[in-house]
Amino acid sequence: MQSKGGSGESASSQSPRNPSPKKAERPPVLKKFKTISPDDPRPTPHFHGPLFPAVRRVTSLPSSSDRRCSVDADASAKNSSGSNVSNNLNNVDVNNLSNRDWMYPPFLGPHAARNRVVTVKAASKSPSPGSGERLPDGVRGKVVHEKQKTDTATNKEEVKILASQVSTTTMTTQSSSVSSSSGRRARGVKLKRYFIFSSIIFSCIFPVRYVIHLRDKVARLEEENINLRRWCSEIDVVGNNSSGVLQPEDDSSFHFFNNADSRTVALYTVVITLVMPFVLYKYLDYLPQIKNISKRTKPNKEEVPLKKRIAYTVDVCFSVYPYAKLLALLFATVFLIGFGGLALYAVNGGSLAEALWLSWTFVADSGNHADSVGTGPRIVSVSISSGGMLIFAMMLGLVSDAISEKVDSLRKGKSEVIEKNHILILGWSDKLGSLLKQLAIANKSVGGGVVVVLAERDKEEMEMDIAKLEFDFMGTSVICRSGSPLILADLKKVSVSKARAIIVLASDENADQSDARALRVVLSLTGVKKGLRGHVVVEMSDLDNEPLVKLVGGDLIETVVAHDVIGRLMIQCALQPGLALIWEDILGFENDEFYIKRWPQLAGMQFEDVLISFPDAIPCGVKVAADGGKIILNPDDNYVLKEGDEVLVIAEDDDTYAPGSIPEVRRVDFPKVPELPKYPEKILFCGWRRDIDDMIMVLEAFLAPGSELWMFNEVPEKERERKLIDGGLDISGLVNIKLVHHEGNAVIRRHLESLPLETFDSILILADESLEDSVVHSDSRSLATLLLIRDIQSKRLPHKDTKPTSLRLAGFSHSSWICELQQASDKSIIISEILDSRTRNLVSVSRISDYVLSNELVSMALAMVAEDKQINRVLEELFAEEGNEMCIKPAEFYLFDQEELCFYDIMIRGRQRQEIVIGYRRANSERAIINPRKKSEPIKWSLDDVFVVISSGS
Repeated sequence: MQSKGGSGESASSQSPRNPSPKKAERPPVLKKFKTISPDDPRPTPHFHGPLFPAVRRVTSLPSSSDRRCSVDADASAKNSSGSNVSNNLNNVDVNNLSNRDWMYPPFLGPHAARNRVVTVKAASKSPSPGSGERLPDGVRGKVVHEKQKTDTATNKEEVKILASQVSTTTMTTQSSSVSSSSGRRARGVKLKRYFIFSSIIFSCIFPVRYVIHLRDKVARLEEENINLRRWCSEIDVVGNNSSGVLQPEDDSSFHFFNNADSRTVALYTVVITLVMPFVLYKYLDYLPQIKNISKRTKPNKEEVPLKKRIAYTVDVCFSVYPYAKLLALLFATVFLIGFGGLALYAVNGGSLAEALWLSWTFVADSGNHADSVGTGPRIVSVSISSGGMLIFAMMLGLVSDAISEKVDSLRKGKSEVIEKNHILILGWSDKLGSLLKQLAIANKSVGGGVVVVLAERDKEEMEMDIAKLEFDFMGTSVICRSGSPLILADLKKVSVSKARAIIVLASDENADQSDARALRVVLSLTGVKKGLRGHVVVEMSDLDNEPLVKLVGGDLIETVVAHDVIGRLMIQCALQPGLALIWEDILGFENDEFYIKRWPQLAGMQFEDVLISFPDAIPCGVKVAADGGKIILNPDDNYVLKEGDEVLVIAEDDDTYAPGSIPEVRRVDFPKVPELPKYPEKILFCGWRRDIDDMIMVLEAFLAPGSELWMFNEVPEKERERKLIDGGLDISGLVNIKLVHHEGNAVIRRHLESLPLETFDSILILADESLEDSVVHSDSRSLATLLLIRDIQSKRLPHKDTKPTSLRLAGFSHSSWICELQQASDKSIIISEILDSRTRNLVSVSRISDYVLSNELVSMALAMVAEDKQINRVLEELFAEEGNEMCIKPAEFYLFDQEELCFYDIMIRGRQRQEIVIGYRRANSERAIINPRKKSEPIKWSLDDVFVVISSGS
């Protein structure tokens, strides 16, 4: 027993206490399990179990009425130690306890308001000796009265056991009681709501059912009354009854709607229909709860309310189905007509058909309700007219929205383009204006064409920008659409599969981002299901990214690297002044350009005869059909054209030339004048381009040994070398040129004055890489650098002659600062990379630089390749540092001074030098003439004249 008591003490010490002692607690329910007779000589058994219930003994004290003994718990609440508890128990008069009395332990605190003790009757059968039954879990302990002779130590030990059990079960009882009470409260609320909802439904349905019952009863009574009259009357009731009130009516489809009871039913139906939406809106969320109660299932707390689900379904229907709004309006109109007709039938005396027609007139024309008579008809008619006005307003809103949406779709460029054989331009840049101009000129001969522009801009903005060009498109239609070239749906919208040519413009971002976007556009084009009918011309910004785009696009892709074309052209113009103007004449469609066409009548002729067979064109090469369509520029004279070969010519348009008879020319050998030897040159680069390493390689191929290349920019010298090496340039392998580095700002005068500007043969002002995103800033910097360099040169160079020596300076008669700059320009060649045409006008007016207009030249090249993809091979060879090139040669190579020759004679003498003469520039002219019209007319030439030729470069 002592060991058991010890375990009871430990359990009591570890049991949780009441966290809120201020709240009243219900005393534990104590149950009595066993009754042991005091005369039983067997030892008092101890019942094993987790709760260690107490044991009660039956004493031999005289029986008394049921009395309950309470111990003063005020003192025990402050002191819960075992000694105090035992002292309190010793103060209890044991003799006054009966066999059924229970003792509440004082260490449990004061009694609650609902203090009760559960008394359990004694077992009918005493346990057998030595039996040790194990009680179930959760049984509350019992306080058992011992004999009067039981010693105090035993009582103390039993009290400790009781304390440990009661403290454990108190918390369990409290939590279970709280949860059960909350569950009962929730069920009560649900039942109350269910009762209210059922009552409302019953109050709405029961009157209708009662009215119908009364109507059936009245009908039966009328029929019985008629039968009684028939039986009682001596005459025929059917034939002679004049009243006809009690006769049954004729059976028709409107039998139910032609009596007073049917009007009552209609009135109740209208009332219920009006009340039901409010009831459903109020108690719609309780329907799932009623369903769960009827099925006895637990409600799901995460379930979305039914009202929200219905609203979401309606929203989805209106968003997904375009005709949902129209159908909803139609349903509302039909419902209002039917509901209004039923209400009019209930308050008027007419038939149901007349009520429905009257309801329609109220809906269609709200002024018809003015003739209504009576309070009820007027209320109903006003209600129907109000609903009709609302429906009419909704219909106007839907029609207005549909029209606005269609107009907005047209205005924003979302409609589909139904065209074929058109040119599609993807993207938007500053080159678009000049590109549209060149395409319009190219289509002039066919009466104009169609050009579609797809860009991520608003359609109105694009049309406004195109209108600002103030250019006559000569019958060419320009259609703008707003969309992304990366989305197949937008590409389908502009009929991408039916276009004869697609031009992908580089964006105004930096080179890497622009090329990355072009690559994504090419991937989108390759994903078109119907395929592409035409070829794709892609404008690239960096030469290193060109192979990747060609790898993705395949044979359909033709690339034009803008930076590379402009860089090579700048170098050619720096070495040969005036070449920029010639390239503008050849690349643009305004004058003469390249065309390739097949002429069967030329098969079997040698190229030297073909060369003079076109009076309005100049043959430049042959497209060999047997070699897979390879284009050979400047072929040998003895090359014989075969069947299927095509001739590359320079002509005004594709329909302005044709082969003719071979003219008579003087084939006289002219003494070959040797080429002028190359001398070392000194060139200055102002600025830094991302492809400057490629420009250095081109200069290495063109310049003589001993040349110097000065590089003046803000990039540190060590970083320059690193960038050049990363670009693939072998600095140590340069043989002809020497790099000289200077660091400074090209728009600061003192930095430029530190350079020997008067000693340079050519100065190239490059568009700086740091400003490639902004055309205006780049051109402003280039123009400022140009003016500063020319001003410094004019101060340093000696003035030998203050008068203009050529017609180039004849426009300025006054000795002004611009005249000084022009004189300085005669001493040195400056090539400026100009991107905007507005800046070009400033430079051309001042006439202080042999300029290059980058955007316009690139646009010309793009337009030519878009019209004929084969021209790209010609341009690539002419811009390359190897192979054939376009150059300017002096007249002494082909004639004597003041010799009179026709242009055909000059072409024949040019063939002796393996060159094709395509034009000339007279000494007193500013522009060259390409493809002269009267080639057989003799002209007296001067040694100051120059000729434009295509040379093999050998």
